Amino acid sequence: MNRMAAAGNLAVGGKLRMTPSEAFVETLLAQGVKDVFGIVGSAYMDALDLFPGARIRFVSVAHEQNAAHMADGYARATGRHGVCIGQNGPGITNFVTAIAAAYWAHSPVVAITPESGSLTMGLGGFQETEQMPIFSKITKYQVHVSSAPRMAELTHRAFTIAMHERGPVQVNIPRDYFYGECDYEILPPQKTERSAGGPASLDAAAKMLARAQFPVIVSGGGVIFSGGVKECTALAEYLSAPVVNSYLHNDSFPASHHLACGPLGYQGSKAAMRLISRADVVLALGSRLGPFGTLPQHGMDYWPKSAKIIQIDADQRTLGLVKKISIGICGDAKLAAAGLLERLKAMGKREPHQGRLAEIRKEKQAWTKELAEWPSPNAKGRIGPRQALAALARALPKNAMVSTDIGNVCSVANSYLNFEAAPSFLAAMSWGNCGYSYPAAIGAKVGRPERPAIAYVGDGAWGMSMAEVMTCVREDIPVVAVVFNNGQWGAEKKNQVDYFENRFLGTNLRNPNFAEVAKVMGAKGVTVDHVDELGDALRDAVRSAKPTVINLMLTQELGEPFRRDAFRPPRRLLPKYRKYSAKQYR
Repeated sequence: MNRMAAAGNLAVGGKLRMTPSEAFVETLLAQGVKDVFGIVGSAYMDALDLFPGARIRFVSVAHEQNAAHMADGYARATGRHGVCIGQNGPGITNFVTAIAAAYWAHSPVVAITPESGSLTMGLGGFQETEQMPIFSKITKYQVHVSSAPRMAELTHRAFTIAMHERGPVQVNIPRDYFYGECDYEILPPQKTERSAGGPASLDAAAKMLARAQFPVIVSGGGVIFSGGVKECTALAEYLSAPVVNSYLHNDSFPASHHLACGPLGYQGSKAAMRLISRADVVLALGSRLGPFGTLPQHGMDYWPKSAKIIQIDADQRTLGLVKKISIGICGDAKLAAAGLLERLKAMGKREPHQGRLAEIRKEKQAWTKELAEWPSPNAKGRIGPRQALAALARALPKNAMVSTDIGNVCSVANSYLNFEAAPSFLAAMSWGNCGYSYPAAIGAKVGRPERPAIAYVGDGAWGMSMAEVMTCVREDIPVVAVVFNNGQWGAEKKNQVDYFENRFLGTNLRNPNFAEVAKVMGAKGVTVDHVDELGDALRDAVRSAKPTVINLMLTQELGEPFRRDAFRPPRRLLPKYRKYSAKQYR
């Protein structure tokens, strides 16, 4: 593939004779693709053979679900496309969970899905299934390459939509369409200019904010995607408005800023919740206001029932979808924030609102004190989870990227994770699947090798992703996994405690020594069972620049359940189901 190595890419206009595999790879090059995650398969091997000459790195993984999570983490960390590919049939169906996670994280992931041959589809052949319906509800766009001559055109189209609509797309290619030859034009990336939104809506929003007695800004994922943290900060400063992070977007506003109040949602900041409860105007900047991210928490139903809501989002379908809004603006978060600030300044100079600033300081200090004093006792050879999370937070490098899995301890981490810059925080968002954190951190590290990547993982979820330690060793990807080893599926166990009289069915785990397992796979492994050792262990792991697993021994202390709103006390009408005791389940 010397031609590709020499030419870089052919996005210069005009047509050239080439094979469909060459057209596919040249299109990847034109889109700036440098890394692809997947498992090798015969269905696309002709194109794969061209990757080295095109200087595209193929990261060979242990499981295709993790490949798509890596593509997700890569996209979120870099702002570029994340690309995953696999073998037709079972390799592609393994993508599904991770593509759904990317969908709810608004990640521009491109899933390349080679398909059974066009001349045998429908005959029930080897590794054959219909691959388009499976992804129909979890992608922004799907395209089936209907003929080999359209390979470059349709692949280019998918890449364009993934970035423009901020979400995963699928490119489905019959395996025989990688062969032959045709005349292709390789197009450059198609960029779409975004706007701040409608001028009349921005005018109305600025007037509403100017009149507000207690405005609060919700800084969401759209602020991160647009690169608008600076603009959000300037707007908040001009308004003297407290800023709260939307759920699992703790990096959408600098945590050290005097207006930063922390995240809403599950295990979020009480300061954020108390302050937004007082709002008469809420500016939801780059947020869809997802329902799980505004549920009552810490015993507080904090969402202000009578506040006027200004919602700004690049996707007009989200406007007013979850919360009733007063003004909806379809626009880029960064540009909209700048446009609002310009309009507010034109209305006259504003002095800092000292009373509101004092309230913000008071609530933040109270929450910081409460969090520091929250009981989380240690036991012999075990660390209280809140003590562990606080120690980890103190030891995190300033430029660290942190991913969290779903689970009880990982969710409690939402109270402790603070960031100064974006993008730095990765989570499975409202999809909430286990096994997300570690592969997402791997993808983020591949995309941003100069930054530390640290994954918080529960011991249950670790069972789904620890095979990727072999990937990190083989590919020299120095990600640090912090495994919360407490011998339980904690989130679900909490439900059994609260609703099922401590009948622990399926929630207790018997784990190996994860540090020793990591060593067998060729990585560093360290077990930490005393809180005073934890900070040094994390700092040493980052400095080592080697794949590392920290086997963190925790007590079985549990935080609040995920979905108290979704449970009812169980009813048992048949007497035979009453004879089982909790002891039989242990």
